Amino acid sequence: MDRHHLTVAELAEARLDPAAALEFVSDPRFGGITMFVGRVRDLNHGRDVTGISYDMFVPLALNGFAEIAAKAERDFGGKLKLYIGHAKGRLGIGDLAMVVAAGTPHRDEAFRACRQVVEAVKHTSPIWKQEHYVDGDSVWSEGCSLCESPAPAGGHAHDHDHDHRHAPASGR
Repeated sequence: MDRHHLTVAELAEARLDPAAALEFVSDPRFGGITMFVGRVRDLNHGRDVTGISYDMFVPLALNGFAEIAAKAERDFGGKLKLYIGHAKGRLGIGDLAMVVAAGTPHRDEAFRACRQVVEAVKHTSPIWKQEHYVDGDSVWSEGCSLCESPAPAGGHAHDHDHDHRHAPASGR
């Protein structure tokens, strides 16, 4: 049984397919199946976005995905199937950028495994994102996805071990 499906969709050749992700992680032993689908949105840090370009060295990205999947398997046990897919190339508003699906015997571990994998891909994968704006400007993104979340009441926005710059208060 294949337990991991790792893919990069080169947009000139293919698109990410959430149905294929769900089919891959489905198993008669699993009662919990979760999926995250990341889409390109039209606004980021107060700026109107027209699209995003993702660039990566595919073999290195796939090796990183394999390490992420292996860690999730260690953390959640052998009864886990994962699908990790990321787009490469120029995406428009609404296009799918990432699809991660997890199948496990129970819902709690499926939710946790899916979230762990999504955050690991965002934090550790050699994927570079360039946002394109309505005014014609383009900016390569910095930082991590958790830095963009507001801090919970009385706490910090995130707690993890790596260095990065936070966006200035006025946006990037």
